[in-house]
Amino acid sequence: MAFVTDISAASRAGFVGTDNWKVGRTAAWFINQAANMPGKVFPLIGSNRYQCQDIADASFRSYMREHAPQLHVSEPLLTFEEPDLAYQIVHNLLAAESELCGLFVKGGGISGVLRAVRELSSERQSKIKIVSRDVGPETRKGLSEGLITASLCHPSDRMAQELIDVMLRRLELRDTPSIEQRIVPFDILTPESIWT
Repeated sequence: MAFVTDISAASRAGFVGTDNWKVGRTAAWFINQAANMPGKVFPLIGSNRYQCQDIADASFRSYMREHAPQLHVSEPLLTFEEPDLAYQIVHNLLAAESELCGLFVKGGGISGVLRAVRELSSERQSKIKIVSRDVGPETRKGLSEGLITASLCHPSDRMAQELIDVMLRRLELRDTPSIEQRIVPFDILTPESIWT
C-alpha cells in the first residue's frame, strides 16, 4: 500500500492520498491571487523522490504558465525536509531576491521558512505569500500571524480511515490483481478558517 505519495511499483495493492495535481494548481492559484505585483516565486521541495511533491511542482508550474506570466517561477530548491536547511535557503533568498513575492513549501521545513520570514520587517513580510502542505502547530501559528496565505494539507483522520478500509478490502480480495486508488480531498486552511 502506498500512502500520501504513490510509488511506481506494479505490485502495490493500492494508494491512498490527495490529488497532487490539484494541490499544485491550487497553491499557484492562491499565490497568483494574493500577490499584488510581478515578482519571483520559489518552490521548496523536500525530496525529488516523492511523487506527490514532483506532481505538485509540475502542476504548480502549469498553472503559472497559463495564468500568471507576471510571476517568474524558479527551479525547486531542495530542503531535504530539514527546517534548518529551509531556514538557510529562505534567509539567503530574502537577502538576494528583492522581487521575491511567493514561496510554495511542498515538503517539510515550514518552521525554518517561517523563522526566516519573521526576521523581516512587517512591510516586507506582507509582500511574501506562502502556501504550505503542512498542518502542524508551526503552520497554525504562521496562519494566525498572517505569514501563511494558505495551507493545503492532508486530512489525517480521513486518510487513515481510508487506508484501513482499503487494506481490509485488499485482504478480502487478495487474489484479485487490481490496484485500488482512493483520492481524498485535501483540506484548505487560511488565516480566517483555522479556528473553525
